[in-house]
Amino acid sequence: MNHVMFFLEQVSRYPYLQQAMVAAVLVGIICGVIGCFIILRGMALMGDAISHAVLPGVVAAYMIGASFFIGAVITGVLTALAIGYVSQNSRIKDDSAIGILFTAAFALGIVMITNLRGTGVDLWHILFGNVLAVSRSDLWVTVGIGVFVLLMIVLFYRPLLLSTFDPIMARATGVPVQLVHYLLMLLLSLVTVAALQTVGIVLVVAMLITPGATAYLLTDRLPVMLVLSAIIGVISAVVGIFYSVIYDVASGASIVLVASTLFALAFFFSPKQGVITKRLRAKVMHS
Repeated sequence: MNHVMFFLEQVSRYPYLQQAMVAAVLVGIICGVIGCFIILRGMALMGDAISHAVLPGVVAAYMIGASFFIGAVITGVLTALAIGYVSQNSRIKDDSAIGILFTAAFALGIVMITNLRGTGVDLWHILFGNVLAVSRSDLWVTVGIGVFVLLMIVLFYRPLLLSTFDPIMARATGVPVQLVHYLLMLLLSLVTVAALQTVGIVLVVAMLITPGATAYLLTDRLPVMLVLSAIIGVISAVVGIFYSVIYDVASGASIVLVASTLFALAFFFSPKQGVITKRLRAKVMHS
């Protein structure tokens, strides 16, 4: 209880902590929502690819004095298009194309970072995140991305729903499935940008996948899954920042560990899908 009171006091006293909390909560919500569609479409590896492939765009933006937001979005979308182009015009399948292109882009970003040594530019926080260093301008970017992503999900919910569960039926009813796919890739790139400061490129895939996977173990209905995933993302963000402040540990890693703990609880104790729950139910039925 003393730790909680101390944390609340710190949040009320320091604007940087307030900004960190707002940014982390927003990232938890949008990562949770987008993550549901990524999981249901079997595109977890694509989420990993986009999150890592934005690194050279971020570094290039710093080098020319532009917003890292622009560089990251351009690189993310180009990577998604390149993956589709390679898989459609060769014998290479999607998973192999993803592995080749995202590792190449990530390696290029690392090389570009090393070439910036001595310039006074420190981009390592982009890799691992530091939500406590979120500036007011970063916060407004996150708010803008959050509002746009959630608005797109609401406006295109039906096409996303149909193309996720039955692409053949979606095409038959006139849904532009390929266009919806690239819209999702754009939203994924934007969410990755929003999460850069919070958990960093290396850990952003965890926030994209873990809350959604946890919610998937708790419900069979997409609307409920979206809400649960967003709530789990928010809880992970708030509790993660709490432990980061109290125990002076890395904020991004702390947030991801909380999300992973919630997944483990759902994996073992989910009412329908939990491993231990199913075993207990089986014992009761046999007794």
